[in-house]
Parts: sequence; structure tokens; C-alpha cells
Amino acid sequence: MSQKIYLVSACLLGINCRYNGSSSQLSELETLVDSGRMMPVCPEVLGGLGTPRDACEIVFDADGDQKVLTKAGSDCSDAFKKGAQRVLEICKACDVGKVILKANSPSCGCGFIYDGTFSGKLVEGNGLTSQLLLDNGIEVYNENNWTETEFI
Repeated sequence: MSQKIYLVSACLLGINCRYNGSSSQLSELETLVDSGRMMPVCPEVLGGLGTPRDACEIVFDADGDQKVLTKAGSDCSDAFKKGAQRVLEICKACDVGKVILKANSPSCGCGFIYDGTFSGKLVEGNGLTSQLLLDNGIEVYNENNWTETEFI
């Protein structure tokens, strides 16, 4: 029987790929890393965005359509969608059933995301990657709730 592979946001593993060029390393994930079954991903980088990059948030326009915009109003939706699709392809290719992604991110947030005003306010919702994975039956956790399930 082969061991399961899990995806984790690269920034949570100490890789400096967040929008501001930093990481959000979570030392508690070291056990999973040491097991050799964690694969780091950054949907935003996979979508073609560089590091560092302008901060983005999900915004809904007057028609209710979802866009991912920078504070200056640049539309990064295509890159976010491309990155989400690539993460889904990796999950399917590696038979990934669970992921640990960065909370509140417009890509990876699960349960809460920033409200689109760049004010730091959180609202209920999911980032583009998290939502796509959930829609495809993949369990999504973040650095705040990943211990609620078994990964090893």
C-alpha cells in the first residue's frame, strides 16, 4: 500500500513566496515534512505571479461576479484561476485527498478571507484554490485547524 501525499502551502513550510516575499512558517508541520509525504505548493506562483507581488483580495462587482484585485485595482483573477487549476491537477495526479493551506488568503483561505476592502476585515468565504479543491472533494485545512484530522 502506497503512502498518501499531502499538499501544503509552501509559505507554511518556510518558503518565502507570500505576496510580501516572506513566509508564514509553521514549525508544527515539521513532523509531516519529515515523513516525506508533504508537497509544497503556492497557487499564486503556479499561476504566474512573482514574489514579492501586490497584495490581492477577492472583490465582488455590481453583478456579483468575483474578481481578484490589487489595492490599485489591477485584475489578477486569471493568474489566481490558473494557479488553482494547477493545484487541482497536482492533487488529481498524486491522489491527494487532504491539503493544508494558508488561512485568509485569496487563493488558499478556507472559511474566512479578507473582505476586499484591504482594511484587514475578514468575512466568511474561501479563496479560489480552496473552493476549487472543495468542489472536487478534497478536504481543505489551514494552519489553525489542521490538527482536527489525521495526516500521518
